[in-house]
Amino acid sequence: MFARIVSFVNDIVWSPVLVGLLIFAGIYFSIRTRFVQVRRFGLMVRSLFSRRSAEEKKKGISSFEAFCVALSGRVGTGNIVGVATAIALGGPGAIFWMWIIAFFGASTAFVESTLAQIYKFRHGDGFRGGPARYIERGLGQRWMGILFAVFTVLGYGLLLTTVQSNGVSSALANSYSINPLISGLCLAALLGVVIIGGLKSISRVASLVTPFMALGYIIVSIVIIFLHIDKVPGVFAAIVTGAFGIKPVAGGILGSTIMMGVKRGIFSNEAGQGGGAIVSASAAVPHPVRQGLAQSFSVYVDTLLVCTATALMILCSGTYNIFDAKSGEMLVGNAPELADNYVGYTQAAVDSVVSGFGGQFVSVALIFFVFTTIMAYYFYSESCITYIFRKSPKWEKAMIWLFRFAILGATVFGAIREANVIWQLGDIGVGLLAWVNVIALLILCKKATTALKDYESRLRSGEKDPVFHPEDENLGAWK
Repeated sequence: MFARIVSFVNDIVWSPVLVGLLIFAGIYFSIRTRFVQVRRFGLMVRSLFSRRSAEEKKKGISSFEAFCVALSGRVGTGNIVGVATAIALGGPGAIFWMWIIAFFGASTAFVESTLAQIYKFRHGDGFRGGPARYIERGLGQRWMGILFAVFTVLGYGLLLTTVQSNGVSSALANSYSINPLISGLCLAALLGVVIIGGLKSISRVASLVTPFMALGYIIVSIVIIFLHIDKVPGVFAAIVTGAFGIKPVAGGILGSTIMMGVKRGIFSNEAGQGGGAIVSASAAVPHPVRQGLAQSFSVYVDTLLVCTATALMILCSGTYNIFDAKSGEMLVGNAPELADNYVGYTQAAVDSVVSGFGGQFVSVALIFFVFTTIMAYYFYSESCITYIFRKSPKWEKAMIWLFRFAILGATVFGAIREANVIWQLGDIGVGLLAWVNVIALLILCKKATTALKDYESRLRSGEKDPVFHPEDENLGAWK
């Protein structure tokens, strides 16, 4: 009964209209920004490491720390298990659509993070904000801002958290036969220690763990792919032909191919969901555009590097099956013994080169990926609780503590539930956030493009690091 309800709600939230809206938004933002994700690629990288003044250090986290927190939210189960589910339910062609959504999604990430900087507000010794804030102040609709904030707590804090913990428990059960309940309890205990420390604690852990975590995973992936180098051309051909339903099997599931590519792309890189925008608002940077550029780059790292590394490992090794998303019928059985054990696809791919190493490596990678991702989810949710109750400190503190117990409970719940239901819950969370945020971004896009023009004109005039001088601290110069 529970599974049928979840499936019914998921079908409503993820209608073809939402898929079309997300693709349209990415194309629209790319055109409006004159493809800033391509033109300013070099500046994206440099914006991460710009030096900060002493005053900026006091006001909030650095652009690099915000990048790492956002990247930790993006690099998680979606990069390992999510890619496997995309292949299983959409075939190799789903990866092509993940690439497309990442390329155009980079412009979406730019717009939402730039807006988050324009509309951020002071809180304690730093800044907070994000979609809830720019919806309220930019559109003048506080009810809609509160709705997004509630969806964030529900979507990120509870639903998406279950997906992350489920990936870890499945991997550990495969590799070490660890009871999922034990995995969930241990992960919740570790998370509890970090999240009680707040944003500063989360940003420090993320900036230390995330870069090394992603780099180590990519290095091992490159080794696996290199040892299957003869199959790489055929894999790319399968991805491209499958994306357009050219082959018989791919043609039969073309709708699922596109749907799964978009779903898993958005799930992984978060462009349009608003999570990256929430953490971007906490960064102390001299100009809003600089943070927008940094978050665009994180989308590339997440999908074009980490997700692609996982996809090529699985496809080159042939350790996957393809199913009809509606009937569950196995259409292609390259590894029938794995059935729908999605995390097992990646583990088996590594095992195909180094027997016995795959399960352990993927399990350890997932522990780090999931740990940092749930930390980011916690911060997104706490920021939205702060947004709702910031004028009532007692209520704010009480709700934050209540949420801390809730997210730890969701971590344990996700670890012990069946994977297919959990992934549908995660999709519902992603869809709810995307519906509200993308509509707001389409309306407010002009403010972000005006900020971009201001930034680029200052660069052309000789300013090395343009500084934003707002007319109003909260609304900015482009209200």
